[in-house]
Amino acid sequence: MRRWIAACLAALTVLTLASCGGHTDPKNLISQDDEEERIINLFSPMEKSDPNAENVARTASDLTVAMAEEALGATVVYRTYTAENYQDKTYDEVCLDRARNDMDDVYLLNPDAILTLGAEGKLRDLSGLDSAKNLREIIRTANTVDGKLVAIPQEVVAYGLFVNVDLFRQCGLELPETPEEFLECCRAFQENGIETPVGANRWWLETFVFAQAYADLYNGGNTRAEIEALNSGEARYSDYMRPGFTFLQTLIDEGYIDAEKALVSEAIEGEGADFLAGKTPIVMAYWGAANTETAYGKTDFEMQVIGFPSSRGQMPVMPMTGWAVGAEAEHAEDAMAMIDVITSDEALKLYSETNRVISPSKNIKVDCVPALRPLNDRIEEGVYVLGSNAGMNVEQWGNTCLIVRDLLGGATVEECMASFDALQDEALNK
Repeated sequence: MRRWIAACLAALTVLTLASCGGHTDPKNLISQDDEEERIINLFSPMEKSDPNAENVARTASDLTVAMAEEALGATVVYRTYTAENYQDKTYDEVCLDRARNDMDDVYLLNPDAILTLGAEGKLRDLSGLDSAKNLREIIRTANTVDGKLVAIPQEVVAYGLFVNVDLFRQCGLELPETPEEFLECCRAFQENGIETPVGANRWWLETFVFAQAYADLYNGGNTRAEIEALNSGEARYSDYMRPGFTFLQTLIDEGYIDAEKALVSEAIEGEGADFLAGKTPIVMAYWGAANTETAYGKTDFEMQVIGFPSSRGQMPVMPMTGWAVGAEAEHAEDAMAMIDVITSDEALKLYSETNRVISPSKNIKVDCVPALRPLNDRIEEGVYVLGSNAGMNVEQWGNTCLIVRDLLGGATVEECMASFDALQDEALNK
């Protein structure tokens, strides 16, 4: 930010001196090509990393941005979200405000912001980029709003159940496939002295809901028609969501999760210690948590990452973040070119191999750690549900998370379903 401000002040100084001097001789003027530096303003949750930083995910992103800077002869200026600067505003709220006011060129957006800004016409259509031709169909589906591809991610984020296989073996249990089998495992764990079998936090319990709500919608061969029925109001989101919320209520009622603790626990921080200590056999987390020692990348027991229980077996849940370009971005053409570089197969291969993540490109496959193979196998088979889909007129990931919190706080399943009905009615009336 300081570099950007300094650059602006320097440019203003040059303009002021030129206008006050009254010179007309071109020889006394700095040429436009020499004066102007190609700048792309990028807004994201994190600053550009120090060269010696150990944040692998950030380093991978920076490496691809450096590729774009070299290819375009431009400088990417990082504008960074920090909670202390924005006080009570979330990252999503800040993104919405900045994009609506055309404050940046490129944004890293969460699913709800992609849907909102895309519907408002505040994001450019990226479907014409060369890199867009190589995207998996799931990426197009999740990030298309009103027929426009408005965001492209650098990785496919997959959520799964992280399970302590040793504890399952000790209790004579197979890894669960269906909701009924999952509940039976929890019952058996309690009988064997594990008081709370599932470690939960206030962010990710919606993954259970999505797996059960949309297993058939995304894997039954009728996805487009079912989404059209939801968007028209012919079908109700509450009918899809009810089984998952009923399942969560059972987990709460039976004491298989601690609702009070989950409601105030941050992701991994609340349940991670007990899982690593072998006290809790099941937690939920995202793909990358299996790769880093700061999460679950180094355990003293055999760990596997499997899909969530559903009528179609273990089901990965995949929300989407993505890079987007503001519709009225000041440096729109350079920003579009930057996205084309950082989401090219060359850049995505570098990113995926550095982070060991699933690539959004259908041309790139990366070996994963052994613990992730069960989840990866399902995804490669094309079996998964989306936790976010910009083609649905009700935002999924954020809204479901908030309504799950209501359930944790004591709301009934029917009250939660009424919240979904209200959201759908609001979307239909727009």
